[in-house]
Amino acid sequence: MHESLRTPLCDLCGIDVPIVQTAMGWVATAPLVAATANAGGLGILAAATMDYDEMVGEIRSIKELTDRSFAVNLRSDAPDASKRCEALIREGVKVASFAMAPKEALIKQLKDAGLVVIPSIGARRHAEKVAAWGVDAVLVQGGEGGGHTGSVPTTLLLPEVVDAVDIPVIAAGGFFDGRGLVAALAYGASGIAMGTRFLLTTDSPVGQSVKQFYLDRTVTETLVTTQVDGVPHRVLRTDFTEKLDRTGPITSLPRALTNAVRFHRLSGISYREMLSEGRAMRKSQDLSWSQVIMAANTPMLLKAAMVDGRPDLGVMASGQVVGVIDDLPSVNELIVRIIDEAESVLKRLAS
Repeated sequence: MHESLRTPLCDLCGIDVPIVQTAMGWVATAPLVAATANAGGLGILAAATMDYDEMVGEIRSIKELTDRSFAVNLRSDAPDASKRCEALIREGVKVASFAMAPKEALIKQLKDAGLVVIPSIGARRHAEKVAAWGVDAVLVQGGEGGGHTGSVPTTLLLPEVVDAVDIPVIAAGGFFDGRGLVAALAYGASGIAMGTRFLLTTDSPVGQSVKQFYLDRTVTETLVTTQVDGVPHRVLRTDFTEKLDRTGPITSLPRALTNAVRFHRLSGISYREMLSEGRAMRKSQDLSWSQVIMAANTPMLLKAAMVDGRPDLGVMASGQVVGVIDDLPSVNELIVRIIDEAESVLKRLAS
């Protein structure tokens, strides 16, 4: 492999290539995470949609499938966040990631035990804040990315963050091939993270009909809506999501509350814990109670599409990159291809 592709991120996380598979709810489970690890990248387990016992079970399943390094994604505002951190430490997980800025105490808890901590951030000030708290790297996602997203394109947000911190920066939002990897490295990133591209592999647990639905979309067939969970969320454009985007609080909140209750019953969380979690989320993310209820609604809307195979009844998080993806390679084939493409680009630029 070209020496330029061996970045500080590789040494930090114990991986071979600077490619990260993001923590997609209901998608980034043991098989996909292990496949990414075995291919030399960093797979991240999406534990946010799992209860504590499910998370531990998935971690152990990954360890049965690979002896390589992998990460587990946590929610810093979860009532049992510290307990989950203890589980990562006990199970020998090497990397902890957070979908939002972690609390300083959680960072210390993990780093004192030798774990690498990598939160996802969406603004320069967030990167500066967590860097001051001692995180090891940050994942920065531009507006092209799927799921929770901002309005600043990756090509502007990435260099802004790279210039602001002196820790490795992972670029997300719009990446799918070797050209993108080289471009990210040129901006100063230490690697790229991809969600939609990993979802569309043979190792992804998503059903074939849903994968085909993704493959049939163009770059203009996503929308950003606040009606999924109260904050901007990029999803595939469907009749359901367009209708959802047009709804107001009178109709959306009762639906969200129903789905929130369904999810918490499914996860086994008590109503006391549910209320405690909501209060923590409201405080940490500065959300209204309406937004908190809608946030709890999200897992069931994702599950309807990703697990139940009903894109007509759920939401499918997706980056705009969906429109330039047209195949379903294995994770290993994908990573080998990206590295080969990147090496070809570097060779061409040097000639």
